[in-house]
Amino acid sequence: MDEIEGRTPPAYFPVVPGHQVVGTVEACGVETFRFQKGDRVGVAWIFSACGKCEFCLSGLENLCPDFRATGRDANGGYAEYMVIDASYAFKIPTDFSDLETAPLLCAGAIGYRALMLAGLLDGQILGLSGFGASAHLVLKMARYLYPESKIFVFARNLHERQFALQLGANWAGDHSEVPPNKLNAIIDTTPVWNTIVQALFHLKPGGGLVINAIRKESTDQRALLQIRYQDHLWMEKNIKTVANITRSDVENFLALAASIPIKPVVETYPFEKANEAIMDLKHKHVKGAKVIVFPIED
Repeated sequence: MDEIEGRTPPAYFPVVPGHQVVGTVEACGVETFRFQKGDRVGVAWIFSACGKCEFCLSGLENLCPDFRATGRDANGGYAEYMVIDASYAFKIPTDFSDLETAPLLCAGAIGYRALMLAGLLDGQILGLSGFGASAHLVLKMARYLYPESKIFVFARNLHERQFALQLGANWAGDHSEVPPNKLNAIIDTTPVWNTIVQALFHLKPGGGLVINAIRKESTDQRALLQIRYQDHLWMEKNIKTVANITRSDVENFLALAASIPIKPVVETYPFEKANEAIMDLKHKHVKGAKVIVFPIED
């Protein structure tokens, strides 16, 4: 959505969008040995990185100045075919269908990175601000990794809150509601600023806010003027942001998803209804993740 509507504009035009891609290898380069024709593979948000800078060499290729994003800086998956460097393609766990795998490659992997940045300990309280494709996978991860932890969900509408409770949240409320307890960590996936102010207020001393968003809207930026140092920042509260993902994030999350297993809730659309899927996403008709299915030629 952000690429299509220009909030994170592509480096060049035309470009094929789509960054959670599952398909079958049709052909391999002469020096490619990881895969062979017929293998099922996935492509995530990370299309490539330079491999030489200080960030790449320290395991932080997501911060590489030459990071290229699938579907933004290089042609993505809204097509029958695409080309990817074999070292940036991922083997698909055998127990997952194509439809179940696609949302794991970005929503799942970026959610995994956000959860790791949160530094939660088992028994501590986790908050999820926003409950879309990524957050519903984070809830499933957290339930498995931190079985003694409580999970509170802040969501904009009743259907999302009910969905969160169905998936195991201990409490779900509107963003304006006060949760039963202060929280140790909150992961925010919303595009607005007001939720940031509220999240900081709900943190315990020493708590952390992880903002898992590629951008924030300017329409309510004045909400930041509500921040009071004493109430929102003091007592060593901290803020982190998530920027892109690494290949390790994808590999580690796919292994975790297979072991739990994590199977996302998906809603499918045929390719000819791709615009309908995008408009449903834009207008907040979200439950789980949306997957566009391309026809397979014999």
